[in-house]
Amino acid sequence: MAQANLQTRDQPDALLFGAERQQLVDCIRMLEKAEIIDFNGHCSIRVGEDRILINQGNCQRSRLTVKDIVTIDMEGKLIEGIANPPLEFHLHTGIYRARPDVKAVVHAHPKWSTYLTMTGHAYLPVFAQGVLPGEAPVLDTPSSINTRPMADALAKVLGPRPSALMKSHGAVTVGKDILEAFVLAIYLEENAQRQYMALQIGKPYVFDGEDRKAAMEKLWTKSLFQRTWDHYMAKLEA
Repeated sequence: MAQANLQTRDQPDALLFGAERQQLVDCIRMLEKAEIIDFNGHCSIRVGEDRILINQGNCQRSRLTVKDIVTIDMEGKLIEGIANPPLEFHLHTGIYRARPDVKAVVHAHPKWSTYLTMTGHAYLPVFAQGVLPGEAPVLDTPSSINTRPMADALAKVLGPRPSALMKSHGAVTVGKDILEAFVLAIYLEENAQRQYMALQIGKPYVFDGEDRKAAMEKLWTKSLFQRTWDHYMAKLEA
C-alpha cells in the first residue's frame, strides 16, 4: 500500500501524494484570500486508512507551499514533515474515525457564520447554494477541538451531515474530496453573510421543503463544484 512507503520526518524532501498536497495548498490559499481562513485554520485529506495530510500549524496561510503540508497518523504523530500539525488535529482525526465516507475536512473561523452562533441564530438557507451545507448544527461550546473527547463530541454533532458550526468559534465542512469540502465552506459562509444582512432589514425567505429539495437536486453536481473551485482559483492566480 502507498501509505506504507511514507517517509519519516528526517526525509522531508521525499514528498508523496504530490497532487493531494498541492490541492491542500490551493484550498487553504483560496480560503485565505476569501477571508474565511486567516492565520489560523487548517484543512486535511485522508490518504489510506490511517494517514492524514494536513497543513502544519505554524505557517503563513497566504504563502503556503507543499512543504508546509505534513503527514500524521490518527494519533497525531508526525510521519512526514519537519513541523508539527495544528493543535486541533484532533478535529480531523475525530471526524475521520467517525465517518469512513469522509476524505477531506476544512476547519476555519469565518466571521459571518460565527456571528450566527454568537447570537443563537440557527443557520438557515436563504439562497439556493446555501442549501448545500445542510442544516449546520452547532456544537454548544466555544472550546478548541484539541482533545479526543472534544473531537468525538464534534463528530457526534456533525453526524452524517456535510457541515457543522461551533459556538463563537468556527465551522467545519467535510467531503468526499477537498474540492467538495472547500466549496461547502464557501457557500456556508456566503449564506451566513446573506442571512445576517437580511436579518438587518426583515425576515429573510428560507428555502424549505420542495424548494430546498429542488435546489439540492439541481446544484449538488460535479460541474457546479468544479466551477466554483475554478472561480476561486482564478482569483488566486490573478
